[in-house]
Amino acid sequence: MLEVEGVGKNIEQAIENALFELKAPREDVDIKIISEGGLFKKARVKVSISEDSKDKYEKKPEPKKEEKAEEKEVKETKIVEKVEKPIEKEERAKEVATEKEGAKEEKPKKEKIDTPKLDPEEFLKGLFESYCKDVEISKEETDDFVKFSIKGEGLNELIGYRGETLFAISYLTSVVSGRGGKKVLVDIENYREKREETLRTLARRVASKVAKTGRYQKLEPMEPSERRIVHMALQDNDKVTTMSKGTEPNRYVIIFPREYKE
Repeated sequence: MLEVEGVGKNIEQAIENALFELKAPREDVDIKIISEGGLFKKARVKVSISEDSKDKYEKKPEPKKEEKAEEKEVKETKIVEKVEKPIEKEERAKEVATEKEGAKEEKPKKEKIDTPKLDPEEFLKGLFESYCKDVEISKEETDDFVKFSIKGEGLNELIGYRGETLFAISYLTSVVSGRGGKKVLVDIENYREKREETLRTLARRVASKVAKTGRYQKLEPMEPSERRIVHMALQDNDKVTTMSKGTEPNRYVIIFPREYKE
């Protein structure tokens, strides 16, 4: 069963009833609201297993007779070997155990090698010089993170579509600098702040549409920090709620109606 219709006194109860019948968690399904219900009317929803989760719920075909026969033959062969050669196997097991013990004794201890780490600011300077970009780098450091802000001309290509190149540069800088528990962030032309405001505006606009239509809305795939901005922007909204779904790097946010109280 990959799709059921749920009924309840409100939207949330109808969804829960459908999930119970499907025996599936909410993150594995797509939800379509048929009726919000009312004073004398039940809420109705259609819940179906999403495309990226169907493999877990579709029944696997039974093995062919030939395959079963082969499996039976292999099992019978193993039983015969077990009966005919118990002593031989026991002796071989002892030999292997002895060899392993000897290897443990002879194996020399590995020496710890300290991998040299690069200064993140020097790394960024070299990176932008390789692109023939004249930039200014400012540094801000707190107890939790180190942030490098880059300014200059013609840097859009190093931000990339939806910040993809920027996020890659930030991750690479963090790796080569080996900052330990302190997070390293790189920002170019104040992109992160501008993108954050854009995402908040998008979240509020889509939430308003979902609240009016009663239909959930999927947002485009985002990286984890951007999905977190959407969740935070709508966490106090009493009309809608949010959920992340999918696998990286194509994980996305769904905004759908919150439970309606009668």
